[in-house]
Amino acid sequence: MKKTIISAARVAAAGVSGLAFVAIVGSGAAQAAPQDCVVERDLFGASAVCQPDGGSNYVLRVECFGLYASGPFPLYGIGPYHSLSYPFTPSGERVGAACTGMGPGVVAVTTNAYVEVYQG
Repeated sequence: MKKTIISAARVAAAGVSGLAFVAIVGSGAAQAAPQDCVVERDLFGASAVCQPDGGSNYVLRVECFGLYASGPFPLYGIGPYHSLSYPFTPSGERVGAACTGMGPGVVAVTTNAYVEVYQG
């Protein structure tokens, strides 16, 4: 029994260490398409600013890894998922999306963030 507890503690510590590594490596600014957008990432989310172009719609997609709500409370999952900003037509204002706030007790870090373009 004691060996099982020690093994479980080692696996948990390795998982937390891995999340910390992803958080440190995944922080910073990223270039996004189209080239008139700037995406800024942090540990728990991202934001984007795009210049007006006369009609394209943009969505900020933030890729996350961690604990997330996988169904009705209290169902949780561990792994990758994504968070989206509301669709917006750029006007030079900042829009954001986060890995937190996706359910009670959610703990996740940002692994990537980019802007998707939808021509309308």
